[in-house]
Amino acid sequence: MMGLLNTDSLLVQTLFAGVLLVFIAKQFFGSRKMAKLAPGPTRWPFLGNALQLPQQQMWLTFSDWAKTYGDVIHVDVFGQPIIVINSAKVAKDLLDKRSSIYSDRPHLVMAGDLVGYNDPFVLQPYGEKWRKQRKFVASDFSPITIPRYYPLQETEARKLVRNVLANPDSLFPQTKLRIGTIIIRVTYGYYIKDENDPFLTLPLTAMDNFSKASAPGTWLVDFVPKLKNMPSWMPGAGFLETAKKWRKIVWDASWDPYNWCKNNLDTGETLMPNLCGTTIQSAEGKLSKEDEEQLVWAASAIMGGGLDTNMSTSLSFFLAMVLHPDVQKKAQAEIDAVIGRDRLPSIADRESLPYVRSVITEVLRWKPPVPLSVPHSLTQDDVYEGIFLPKGSLIMPNVWHMLHDPEAYPEPASFKPGRYNNSDAEMRKVHDLVFGFGRRSCPGVHFAEGTLFAIVSTVLATVDVLPALDAQGKAIKPDPTYSSGTITFPDAFPLRLKARSKQAETLLAQVPSAPQ
Repeated sequence: MMGLLNTDSLLVQTLFAGVLLVFIAKQFFGSRKMAKLAPGPTRWPFLGNALQLPQQQMWLTFSDWAKTYGDVIHVDVFGQPIIVINSAKVAKDLLDKRSSIYSDRPHLVMAGDLVGYNDPFVLQPYGEKWRKQRKFVASDFSPITIPRYYPLQETEARKLVRNVLANPDSLFPQTKLRIGTIIIRVTYGYYIKDENDPFLTLPLTAMDNFSKASAPGTWLVDFVPKLKNMPSWMPGAGFLETAKKWRKIVWDASWDPYNWCKNNLDTGETLMPNLCGTTIQSAEGKLSKEDEEQLVWAASAIMGGGLDTNMSTSLSFFLAMVLHPDVQKKAQAEIDAVIGRDRLPSIADRESLPYVRSVITEVLRWKPPVPLSVPHSLTQDDVYEGIFLPKGSLIMPNVWHMLHDPEAYPEPASFKPGRYNNSDAEMRKVHDLVFGFGRRSCPGVHFAEGTLFAIVSTVLATVDVLPALDAQGKAIKPDPTYSSGTITFPDAFPLRLKARSKQAETLLAQVPSAPQ
């Protein structure tokens, strides 16, 4: 009897343990058992897909892979899972609707740990510091507050057109100067003196370095983090010296203009309002050291995020007008009919110029300034339509492919502002993809849209953008080639500007030269 009891007891315990293990397995592994990893190219042991990722314009490769693997692609680099999203619907479903687990940023060793770009909120991990920085920015660049900056945006846009009209070869440096002047003025209250001003050149260098440091797949240390601890004298450790130089530039570009703003508030030299000056004054001298640090990095993020992306889009607009004179004429006709020729358009005229807004939208779709967006990071395992997405995955929205999907945008390589039928809802679909996703969307989107409208509407109202002429007087058709990196720019191209009338020249000549 005792032996039977012992046997029965052991059987019961075994059955109970089995049931418990099945329960645990279902809880922790059930979703993964039922779901499969997203399809993707064949992975090699240890290397994964490292050798299959191109160094240049990776979004084009991902777009090509979409034909084989679909909207969600799983890539692995040295054990780091990467999820490429090629669909606007999937991006919205995950990054917007499930933003609570898709709002982190990947740990980029080169750009973050070594160079220091993880301090500004663009790469800041999702948390309290990120929330504080974003709050600083959102309060100063809300739709309610940004109209106070309209005169500045309009003035600098008019200076851009006037100066490029006088010297077409100055297009690229003038675009940098005028957009840089806008961003730095509203961030620190400092008015840029010229294109060699260090308060402009340092941030531009820092952003160029950011594009290089954060480019996906570029740095081995991002996938093998222990390499950051290797001695600097070892072969292959050159990236450590590069990171050291870049880190100092980030620091100087962020703290120098902030300290200038802070030190000149009482002298009246700091032009008000501006993000840093307004925040310091509102604190009435009670800004804590921690809050001051977060304000510095928030300002740095706005400066960096606004400079390069607006420059890229503005230059793409000029390129599009050279290549598509029919679009230019149609947009000019709308401005002439609505605004007339006796005054220059203002940002307040936006609502009454739907075709001009369509032109801006088509520029953003045609050549998105950040083709792969800024990667997100998944904080827990997830399953989407039967696809298992592992915790820690680097999420890369292929914005370029979403905006060149022929099912959503027929003839995607063609520049056709008419495809939106003047519908703000259709235009918003493009802007929502270009300016980021979920809780990581750009907090300065309304301000950026104002700057772009000021530039585009002023150009269209006052000048014809024409091809440059060769030695024989024939038009030079530029080749729309672009750089690689996180933020892309058109390669240098020649053009001509011709004033549309004497009245247009007069209106441009009346632009004030004093700081706004």
